[in-house]
Amino acid sequence: MRVLTFLAALSIGATSALAAEEPSGCDKFKWPIERERAALTAPDRAKLTSGSEQAALPSSAITLGLVAPADAKLPSPPERAPKDGTFAGFTSIKTARAGLYTISLSSGAWVDVVQDGHFLKPVAFSGATDCDGIRKTMKYELSAQPLALQVSGARENSPIAILPAQ
Repeated sequence: MRVLTFLAALSIGATSALAAEEPSGCDKFKWPIERERAALTAPDRAKLTSGSEQAALPSSAITLGLVAPADAKLPSPPERAPKDGTFAGFTSIKTARAGLYTISLSSGAWVDVVQDGHFLKPVAFSGATDCDGIRKTMKYELSAQPLALQVSGARENSPIAILPAQ
């Protein structure tokens, strides 16, 4: 009887692990990602220093200079503690037009969007592995207020795109 209970538990654990795997391939995103992917792979990305301030949302994708988490001086502690050997950084944006925006990354990292001292929760998330140029995309409802875009837990510098959702 114990063996059957153990095998049943093992089966449930294996099924849960398989369900937790992210989908693979560009066609596995929950919404079209062509515009975000094009922005992330475009050669005209602005290179920003961590801690820099932008007057408005960037018109193209950006590459944010990341540093060790202790050196990043993020405005707010990240909601997820960064792992050892990863990098972090942030940029402040003075003005944003209210609306729904996608924030997309070309590789894995944790993103925090902070407005009016509060962490914004994404209203939607989609991610897939094995899609050249994009790893994940999230939709945020932004208000017309300054914001901080914080990146942490990144293993490498990667482009970030902030675009009005379509």
